[in-house]
Amino acid sequence: MRTLWRIIAGFFKWTWRVLNFIREFILNLFLILLILVGVGIWFQLSSAKAPAETPRGALRVDLTGVVVDKPSVSNKLSKIGRQLLGASSDRLKENSLFDIVDAIRQAKDDKNITGMVLDLRDFAGADQPSLQYIGKALREFRDSGKPIYATGDSYSQAQYYLASFANKIYLSPQGTVDLHGFATNSLYYKSLLDKLKVSSHVFRVGTYKSAVEPFLRDDMSPAARDADSRWVGELWQNYLNTVAANRQLTPQQVFPGAQGLLDALQKVDGDTARYAKENKLVDELASNASVDQLLVKQFGWDKQNNDYNSTSIYDYALKNTGSQDGNIAVILANGAIMDGEETPGTVGGDTTAQEIRQARLDPKIKAIVFRVNSPGGSVSASEVVREELAAARAAGKPVVVSMGGMAASGGYWISTPADYIVASPSTLTGSIGIFGVINTVEQSLDSIGVHTDGVATSPLADVSTTKALPPEVQQMMQLSIEKGYKNFLGIVAASRKKTPEQIDQIAQGHVWTGSDAKANGLVDALGDFDDAVAKAAELAKVKNYQLSWYQDDPSFFDLVLGQMDASVRATLPETLKALLPAPMFDVMTAMKNQPGLLDNLNDPQNRYAFCLTCGNVR
Repeated sequence: MRTLWRIIAGFFKWTWRVLNFIREFILNLFLILLILVGVGIWFQLSSAKAPAETPRGALRVDLTGVVVDKPSVSNKLSKIGRQLLGASSDRLKENSLFDIVDAIRQAKDDKNITGMVLDLRDFAGADQPSLQYIGKALREFRDSGKPIYATGDSYSQAQYYLASFANKIYLSPQGTVDLHGFATNSLYYKSLLDKLKVSSHVFRVGTYKSAVEPFLRDDMSPAARDADSRWVGELWQNYLNTVAANRQLTPQQVFPGAQGLLDALQKVDGDTARYAKENKLVDELASNASVDQLLVKQFGWDKQNNDYNSTSIYDYALKNTGSQDGNIAVILANGAIMDGEETPGTVGGDTTAQEIRQARLDPKIKAIVFRVNSPGGSVSASEVVREELAAARAAGKPVVVSMGGMAASGGYWISTPADYIVASPSTLTGSIGIFGVINTVEQSLDSIGVHTDGVATSPLADVSTTKALPPEVQQMMQLSIEKGYKNFLGIVAASRKKTPEQIDQIAQGHVWTGSDAKANGLVDALGDFDDAVAKAAELAKVKNYQLSWYQDDPSFFDLVLGQMDASVRATLPETLKALLPAPMFDVMTAMKNQPGLLDNLNDPQNRYAFCLTCGNVR
């Protein structure tokens, strides 16, 4: 018996040692890998200071993912991850609009860049003003005498917009140019809330303030439908006008309407590639192998990579276009406006205000360009930013707002202190209105036999999501919303030199395109970021200006941890999408964009200046 016990004990003893060895081996391997990644990042950062000369050939604009003003993950981090771990097919990757434009403009004057290839198969899109700004840089490149070739198996609307700036557009014989128009779609869940017995207490001012309609209706109101139809139609017309001018066609030829397109496709037996060629949407139908031969003939052969001579835009070394010692500050407000510190993809009221304060107190800074691309958010956070921007202007530093794809609701609120506002014709702005939403679940709990009771010194103290909202609180909330709206009108009226009554006529939550906003006096000029910078230099009387970008550079550990996070973000969404039925995934995506469900709006008074549909154009 003792011998048997020794055998059993010995077996577990050696098993335990083996497990310990395996555990330590795996941990050591992970540590070595982490050290190697860290050393690789350090070398990449060191070598980035002295970039090697660009090899002669094409600049390959192989954009992956979306283009935004301010990426959640640093572009420097993305480039290092690409060099260390290889290219990613993540269509959710974010690219800096300004880095892309700077790269194209630098390539225009680079003697080693002899042309450009637009390889847009993984480009997921951007808002229309961003596409227009990139298109402006592409036109400058083309006008310099260097050719641009666009190649693709198929083209989405965003991809084709950029491709239309090319000298030649190649399309696969089995491909298509998918032009269909713009639309907005939102989820409405009043019936769901009724079935769940959730009580939604909605407070709003503004006939067109549609952000709260999902709580009140199962469909879009006629007022919201009329307003949205106007600006969606204007965006589509702007798109068609630009593409038509690039292709030397009429807008009607570019898109003859649904029935016209159907009739034309029937004539070519449904051959979408042939339709595109015959209607001059593309120049040539060619296989990938044929296009490669043409590009090799144009740019030469790269033996090392077995491809035509080219440099990816992600590998193209940008010269330092900004400086800590610049005299015009560029501050970015990109995303929904939240109280507190900034998180990726949002505008932190405290963070943005602090950046403006630093620019105000820096004697080297002579002017501020405030780039706004936001659908709005917290009224409290918007006011924190507005006050700091007003203080900068009062300190004698000219403030110019450059509006991106959206500067609506709270995004317009924070723009009001500017000396000058520049918007794109396709910017979505206005939406001057305020709302608040408080959901309570007392009926839901009652239905399953759970009840809430207690005592309070006043009805104002007896506020809970598990109880009905006291009438006094409801009345106070509505008063607060109405007061906030009056403040909004007063702020806009003072900044635009109009009366509150005049502003109220174009407010009421109404969304305007940049062109309409200019006609209504809400912005000063139509243009892009370049025009805003030029105006800031003019107002500051600065002839030789240099931009100082106010955005945090990641630390070494941020780079390491951020790359791991980027890798997870690159694989997890596709994994989930593969596991879920397509309709369910689409519903989850749509719900994520709805206010009050999966967001983290955090205004202390539950007051929001937010445009629901502005960022939901597809």
